[in-house]
Amino acid sequence: MANSINWFELPATNFSRAVKFYSTILEGTIQVHELDNGGKMGLLPNFDQEKGIGGHIGFGLGGQPSENGTMVYLNGGNDLNEILNKVDEAGGKVLLPKTASPGGFMGVFLDTEGNRVAVHNP
Repeated sequence: MANSINWFELPATNFSRAVKFYSTILEGTIQVHELDNGGKMGLLPNFDQEKGIGGHIGFGLGGQPSENGTMVYLNGGNDLNEILNKVDEAGGKVLLPKTASPGGFMGVFLDTEGNRVAVHNP
């Protein structure tokens, strides 16, 4: 097994708001897919099909946003502040600014949907 994680979902209660938030802070296009069950998936930018690591915003798939429980760590690029500095303006809230951690740096934010999400870089 090459990676512990190969896919994740960030649940959304307002899909278009979540798409706008993540496309703003990650500076990329969210590919939206309508599902047969009426749900929606918004693929986050920079999905690497060869490595099989990626994630999506999910709407109508049964998940509930939460700031308690599992936390996803997104790739923070070369400088976490490039993402964290956009969070508040995009409608989220930085909970933990860029902080040294074992193996690099991390920061934590609450997205527009109420999910607690982290960014990390080595």
